[in-house]
Amino acid sequence: MEKKIHIAVVPSIGFSHLAPILQFSKRLVHLHPHFHVTCLIPSLGSPPLASQTILQNLPPNITYTFLPPVNPNDLPQGIDIVIQIQLTLTHSLPSIHQALNSLTIRIPHVALVVDSLALVALDFAQEFNMLSYVYFPAAATTLSLHFYVPKLDKETSCEYRDLPDPIQIPGCVPLHGKDLYTPAQERSGQTYQSLLQRINRYCSVDGVFVNSFLELETGPIRALTEEGRGYPPVYPVGPIIQAGAKSSDDDDANRLKLKCLAWLDLQQPCSVLYVSFGSGGTLSLEQTLELALGLELSNHKFLWVVRAPSSSASGAYLSAQNDDDPLQFLPSGFLERTKGQGLVIPSWAPQIEILSHCSVGGFLSHCGWNSTLESVVHGVPLITWPLFAEQRMNAVLLCDGLKVGLRPRVGENGLVERVEVAEVVKCLMEREEGGKLHRRMKELKEAASNALKEDGSSTKTLSQLILKWKKLV
Repeated sequence: MEKKIHIAVVPSIGFSHLAPILQFSKRLVHLHPHFHVTCLIPSLGSPPLASQTILQNLPPNITYTFLPPVNPNDLPQGIDIVIQIQLTLTHSLPSIHQALNSLTIRIPHVALVVDSLALVALDFAQEFNMLSYVYFPAAATTLSLHFYVPKLDKETSCEYRDLPDPIQIPGCVPLHGKDLYTPAQERSGQTYQSLLQRINRYCSVDGVFVNSFLELETGPIRALTEEGRGYPPVYPVGPIIQAGAKSSDDDDANRLKLKCLAWLDLQQPCSVLYVSFGSGGTLSLEQTLELALGLELSNHKFLWVVRAPSSSASGAYLSAQNDDDPLQFLPSGFLERTKGQGLVIPSWAPQIEILSHCSVGGFLSHCGWNSTLESVVHGVPLITWPLFAEQRMNAVLLCDGLKVGLRPRVGENGLVERVEVAEVVKCLMEREEGGKLHRRMKELKEAASNALKEDGSSTKTLSQLILKWKKLV
């Protein structure tokens, strides 16, 4: 009988960081049932309902502990979202240390795996005699930029967005400076300095798990794993996404799921555009109105998860949900006029079930990496509408690199106007260019499935590391 191998994982705060590291843990114990994972969960204020829901269906060899929540009033007000997350993790360090001490006194743990925004917890790995790893829930392209930024920082005197030529990161599709992730956009700011500090921490870890796969990002992954570059070992283990939501104790969520699926059942194959900006993305009131009128003007079927407008693109990421009814912000008469054309859902919808439904033929997405991988796994091409974080980089990868997405043009007023919305929807859903995107995405869907098979690239990568861990027990 094989000995149990114990590891500890520390996510960052926010559903889009908790969900990926839990799915990685589930993948690990599914492939290797003799593993046991303990997840130590920091939070800012009360854990959101979505975070609690995902914990309901964990296998018995994954256990979790909610650490004492950090009081939002203990953090400076009006700071960048990344700094909020960093400070929350810093405030949680005593609780993380106490939990790890309690765990390792009873049972030795082989490894500590932390989220890419929870790097401050890495110091405890050496203290408790554990190997240290980072779980990077974004693209290999984004990880490549992490390792390239110190070189870029030394060579560049201006803001990156002012560079006249695209930036050529080894193995990656060329990126204009204005499309680099948000933390790199103000080099004199605290967020950028924090980014440089985090990147420096990567050099001392035993490895980085990245939620991608060789066939999706061949160039970046080969460059990252090339010997002699001085990077820590990089392990592509994706695509790791959520499974469809099981029935929960939330009657409203169950009713909403049934409503969405019943409506989709009535539609023609590949006829519906799914529109969602993830767990935290928000639009301004003006952009919400233009999007609504553009969807109407397109004459195509749509299922839209609408959120109350905000002046901040990431307004719903860590904040409590706005209690305002999102539907009241739609154009006058819109719901009545589009009753036969679309279904509008406030705030949340069962995304996995929607993307896997045969009537869905396109996804207008904020290009968060979780949503991007879910779209790839289910073979749904995209209209890319990035908002914050690394989403512009993902949009470039999808449109210019993989050629499975279309990016609408932003007008001089900073808005994607209704006519442009209608045009890009028609292009994806009915024209020859959209057909090419569909065919290319079908190929990626098959490659994603193959990567997770027993002899697939990602499964082999993870299994080779597991052999190394077994020798330490």
